[in-house]
Amino acid sequence: MKKNLCGIQQVGIGVKDAQEAWKWYRKVFGMDINVFEDTAVAKLMLPYTKGKECPRYAALAVNMEGGGGYEIWQHTSLEPQAPVFDIELGDTGIYICKMKCRDVHKAFKAHHNMGVDILGSITKTPKGNLHYYVKDPYNNIFEVVEETNHYKKEKSVTGGVFGAVIGVSDIEQSLKVYADILQYDKVIYDESRVFDDLKVLPGGDQKYRRVLLKHKPRTGPFSKLYGPTQIELIQALDRTPQKIYQDRIWGELGYIHLCFDVIGMEKLEQECQEKGFPFTVNSANSFDMGVAAGHFSYISDPDGTPIEFVETHKLPIIESLGWYMNLKGRNPKKSLPNWMINTLKWNRIKN
Repeated sequence: MKKNLCGIQQVGIGVKDAQEAWKWYRKVFGMDINVFEDTAVAKLMLPYTKGKECPRYAALAVNMEGGGGYEIWQHTSLEPQAPVFDIELGDTGIYICKMKCRDVHKAFKAHHNMGVDILGSITKTPKGNLHYYVKDPYNNIFEVVEETNHYKKEKSVTGGVFGAVIGVSDIEQSLKVYADILQYDKVIYDESRVFDDLKVLPGGDQKYRRVLLKHKPRTGPFSKLYGPTQIELIQALDRTPQKIYQDRIWGELGYIHLCFDVIGMEKLEQECQEKGFPFTVNSANSFDMGVAAGHFSYISDPDGTPIEFVETHKLPIIESLGWYMNLKGRNPKKSLPNWMINTLKWNRIKN
């Protein structure tokens, strides 16, 4: 089976109190669909946890407007630590989570009325799209980005995950992962200067090379829900960046990984190996996260940022009735019918 990247499944967010954080993400970003929750030990993540097996709680939340989800992740055997230095734009790792939005002005007003910590005002990207930045109570920065593609209209003022801003030390080297392996091979802009719209961010008044990447239309079971996404690579030109996870382990506070829904894991493993980015983690056969099952793996980009791949085999629809969505053996290029995707809303959580 050929490799098929279906879309961004989720961005992992490490927090101290997952239930508290999830409540905030439901209110502010409409991430109110509970795909699954699980408590277990992360036994396979040793390359990213200094060889320690770490008990954890994880939940996957999505927004039916479309886009990727959040994997809200909490260490349960240790007190997760914040970064050991003040992170600035361009430090290596996932720095900002992009959120899709059909009406940026409406979302900005709603977030202002909620008392959300908004960084600056609405500005335009180098391409001319409206956007603005907000910060959650846990010091994570989100970018609300103008985007017309949505799966279905909901009450939320934003959709789900639209991509990420990732700090890299060398964009040309990083493109070997993001443009080649992950197939973000369409350059929307590639500019180097001090950017006015970035000045509201820590370190944003410095000179950066900034490359926005998009991809060709994706296919696969949930491709209509994920929709198009973008990756923005940021390289600091005036200073040597620091690693966001310096002296910390995966799963501590902040953005911990970017995860892609895939089909054809064996072909993907072969490709990553041949291109110099071998799997660092491989569940080999099938993981079992309580009510969800599948196959997951990781690679690291040239700066060590974790990229996760998940080939989902089973998802719950109504767990109490034993009703599951079996994804094995389906046409890898074909989307699930809307009625089947829409069953996810039966697991909506209300504050």
